[in-house]
Amino acid sequence: MNTSEQFVITISRELGSGGRTVGRKLAEALNVRYSDKELIHELMKRFNLTVSGIEKLKGEKKSWISDFIQMVAPVPKMSLLTGQKNGKYMTEFRADVTSADIFEAESDILKAIAGEGSCVIAGRSGFFVLRDCSNKLDVFITASKEHRVERVARKQGLTPEQAAILIDKIDRDRENYIRKFAGMSRYDLRNYQLVLNMDNLTEDQAVDLILKYIGK
Repeated sequence: MNTSEQFVITISRELGSGGRTVGRKLAEALNVRYSDKELIHELMKRFNLTVSGIEKLKGEKKSWISDFIQMVAPVPKMSLLTGQKNGKYMTEFRADVTSADIFEAESDILKAIAGEGSCVIAGRSGFFVLRDCSNKLDVFITASKEHRVERVARKQGLTPEQAAILIDKIDRDRENYIRKFAGMSRYDLRNYQLVLNMDNLTEDQAVDLILKYIGK
């Protein structure tokens, strides 16, 4: 990957691995936009960006999402959701919007964000949706179940048992989502150029490793 040109780094991660924080800190280190699940959900919710809404915007404005992205996530070190606590998952979608609608809308938004300039994108099937980007690095952040349970329990104020149940559910949901729309497993390491296990790494150390990998 050539960082002297426009680039995209996708961060796929397991819940509780610290991958979201790694992605945010990496974006800050590279001075580029950071996008994760909350940004996508906020864009869709705030501007009613269902599939039909996106198509309408495309017809009305050539750079159909640029202003929206700048409002929600200016570069760099943006605040993704004012007033929202980290770790919370937004679920405010209309009942008539299907998972296929969401995938299509998210895919359009991710491609638009990647087209706006260099960025770090966490989750949201970025490694698959942006597979045609020529200057891209795909990273997978993992950790042991024990590490993940401890982190989720501490971050979200849960018991270890509750954290383990949540992790198992999110793992299943994410894997099913990827298999349904990408036709592959998120755990297939052939999807990535770099895999980091966080058991013995801090987020800052993980960022340093990625920076070294791309020659920064």
